[in-house]
Amino acid sequence: MNSTSIRETVSAKPQTRMKSLEAVSAISARETSQPSTINFTLDPANGTPIYRQIIQQIEYAILSGRMKSGDKLPTIRSLAVDLKTNPNTIARAYDELVILGILETQVGSGTYISDKKPVLEDDSLNRKIREVVGRFVHELHDLGLEDKELIKSIESYIKETKK
Repeated sequence: MNSTSIRETVSAKPQTRMKSLEAVSAISARETSQPSTINFTLDPANGTPIYRQIIQQIEYAILSGRMKSGDKLPTIRSLAVDLKTNPNTIARAYDELVILGILETQVGSGTYISDKKPVLEDDSLNRKIREVVGRFVHELHDLGLEDKELIKSIESYIKETKK
């Protein structure tokens, strides 16, 4: 499994090649936007093509509010290097999201989240949550934790991370 944390911020300095209109919109986006993070977790063994996994994870990041309209995505090349995958795979994922209107590409500037929200299939998010929780619980049971210990561990972790 390949897990990589990609951090891109809209607060990056605008490139000198940006057109003046793009520079103005980039500056206003920087002032109102928080840094966005997507933790891509690719699993070649789960049967879902890698490009579909990338699409789903970008959609989940948008729906959860971790990424907002105007946030910049990593370049195809940098994401491919970080995820150790073919750049064509990343390009395919981005292209499909552009076709759906979820991403916008600005030549010379980058790829950004658009105003349009993704529409997930019924139960798609619930199915993904159950899948992740199921793997997590199974792994903890394999480590010898009983259900009560598992719940205490989760509660303890949540308290620690909220500080």
